[in-house]
Amino acid sequence: MSDGVRCMWMRGGTSKGGYFLDSDLPADTAERDAFLLGVMGSPDPRQIDGMGGADPLTSKVAVVRPSERDDADVDYLFLQVFVDQAIVTDAQNCGNILAGVGPFTIERGLVSASSDETEVRIFMRNTGQIARARVATPGCMVSYVGDARIDGVPGSSAPVSITFEDTAGSSCGALLPTGNIVDTINDVEVTLIDNGMPVVVIRAEDMGVAGTESREELEANDDLRAMLESIRLKAGPMMNLGDVTQKSVPKLSMVSKAKSGGALSTRTFIPHRCHASIGVLGAVSVATAAVLKSSPAEAVAELPEGDRKILSVEHPIGEMTVILDLDHVGQVASAAILRTARKLFDGFVFAHEN
Repeated sequence: MSDGVRCMWMRGGTSKGGYFLDSDLPADTAERDAFLLGVMGSPDPRQIDGMGGADPLTSKVAVVRPSERDDADVDYLFLQVFVDQAIVTDAQNCGNILAGVGPFTIERGLVSASSDETEVRIFMRNTGQIARARVATPGCMVSYVGDARIDGVPGSSAPVSITFEDTAGSSCGALLPTGNIVDTINDVEVTLIDNGMPVVVIRAEDMGVAGTESREELEANDDLRAMLESIRLKAGPMMNLGDVTQKSVPKLSMVSKAKSGGALSTRTFIPHRCHASIGVLGAVSVATAAVLKSSPAEAVAELPEGDRKILSVEHPIGEMTVILDLDHVGQVASAAILRTARKLFDGFVFAHEN
């Protein structure tokens, strides 16, 4: 690896990371993970000797390969590289980094652009589901220029619309792994849900906070963090995730009434730091929890009428709109979301070698 490995660095949604072809990385998992730790500069809180940005949101990796499936063009593996620990995990998906997979796939020639917009069918290896991304390709070339805006990213870019289907139980085996809309952990009512991302949904007031605090204020609340981690560790086995002490799932999303005209407000720990916004699939899971009768999220949510629910999920720096289509019995059949992506550089990346 002393000669470097081909890599495209991209912003996907409100995250940022390295995009690699699977064939360009070591086939051995341990060797691959060691290389990626070196690329990011982990473990180190500053990641000063690598490409990571000293934040979980900027220490991410997408691994892409041609798919052998009839229903997908490419396979996508998401890897979270921990900042201050020597850990690389595939225990979760990432819908923000997913936003860059479609453009990357076309840029690398795995899918040919067609007309002004190209659909890329993506098999998400972490969770076994399919996502369909629509990428702007005017003149059969990927374009990152457009009028789409997402909170948490300055300026505007070309839209990347992503539709998720059959994401229920992606990691936990069922939308509600315990079979209950409401469970009680440490005398706190929670919804344990997985519609693309395992999340523990909790009313903020039940944790002694308003749910409108800043990310920094919540991270400085040691009592709150201890209570959340205690709930998370107990929720892990209940969600069929086993011992989650060293895992990045489940996330914990505290919900409260919306303050800016949305459906509800969120403050999400991922799991030990408060998210600057909210993850794509985390937002899908929270929005799904909001349409479940008598859930903690439903109790604080303002829901529109009809079988198509357009829900604005508020977070510390804005909102994320989730579109849920319900079936004839009121269950979520599909979810769609709008993201943007941008290519930052394309070249070779080098890992630190001892």
